[in-house]
Amino acid sequence: MFRSAGQSLSRLLIVTIVFSLSIASAPAAGQPVTMWQTHGDHNQIYILGSIHLLRSSDYPIPSAIYDAYDEAEVLIMELDMDDMDPMQTQALVMELGMLRNGETLESKLGQRDYAKAVTLADEIGIPLSMLAGTKPWLAAVTVETMMLTRVGFDPSNGIEMHLMRRAKSDNKDISGLETARQQIEMLDNLSAKAQNEMLMQTLAEGGQIEELLDEIIDAWRNGDIAYMEETLLADMAESRELYRKIVVDRNKDWVRQIGALLDDDDDYLIIVGMMHLIGKDGVPQLLRNRGLQVEQVTQ
Repeated sequence: MFRSAGQSLSRLLIVTIVFSLSIASAPAAGQPVTMWQTHGDHNQIYILGSIHLLRSSDYPIPSAIYDAYDEAEVLIMELDMDDMDPMQTQALVMELGMLRNGETLESKLGQRDYAKAVTLADEIGIPLSMLAGTKPWLAAVTVETMMLTRVGFDPSNGIEMHLMRRAKSDNKDISGLETARQQIEMLDNLSAKAQNEMLMQTLAEGGQIEELLDEIIDAWRNGDIAYMEETLLADMAESRELYRKIVVDRNKDWVRQIGALLDDDDDYLIIVGMMHLIGKDGVPQLLRNRGLQVEQVTQ
C-alpha cells in the first residue's frame, strides 16, 4: 500500500504487499522459501510471507508451502477472512475513509499537490475526480486496487485466499491476528503528511506496478531475503511513520501472539505480508530476540 515496492508504495500495498511464476522453473532442492519455522515443546509453527494479490498465471507456488499447510492443524492470517462480512467491511471503509464537513481530497492535499495528483492520475487513466470525497489513504488504496485489477492481479488468487479455500475444504480451523477495524483504523490514524505521501507515490508509480510486482514475485518465490531487505525494506524505512505503524508496531503484537501459540499442541501455519518477515524488526528476528530458534524453510 505504501512505499515498499521498489521500493515503492505499490509493492508494500500488496503491503499491499511480488517474472511470472508460470514461466519460472520450480525452485531447486535446497532453494530458500519466504517462510520460517519455529517450535514449542509440542508443536511446530510455520510463518509464511504472503503476496496478497496474484494472477492465475502465477501458480504453481513452491511445494514447501503445501508441506507446511498439510502439517498444520490451524491456519492463521492477518485477518480471519473466512468470517469477514463484505458488507460490514465496506461500511467500515465508508465510515472511516470518507471526508465530511465540506472537506475534499483537494483540500487535504493542497492546491499545488492536488494539481500534480490530477496530472499523475490522468497519465495512468484514473479520473481523480471520482475520489473527491475520500481521504488520501483510501484514495491511494483505491487507485492501487484499480491498477492491479487492470493488469490481472486478483485477491482471489492471493496466497491467503488460495490456502483458505483449502482449509475450508479440509475443515481446518481458521483465525486472524487482527480485525478489519484494527487494520482500517491503522491507516486512518496516519498523519496527513503520511497519507498524502501514500497517495502521491501510488499515483507516480501506477504505470510501473506490473513491472514492480514481477520483481517482487521473483524475489518472493526464491526466498531472496537480501533483495527484499535492500529494496523494499530500505525504502520503506525511509518513512519512519509508515514503517513504525504499518510494520514494526504490528510485528511486535504478532510476536506476542505467536509466543502464546508455542504452549499449544496444535501445529500452525501463519500467513502475513512478506514485508513483516524481513530485517531486524521482522517477526523471525523478534522471535529470535526472545531466545527462540527460527529457521528459514528450504524447498
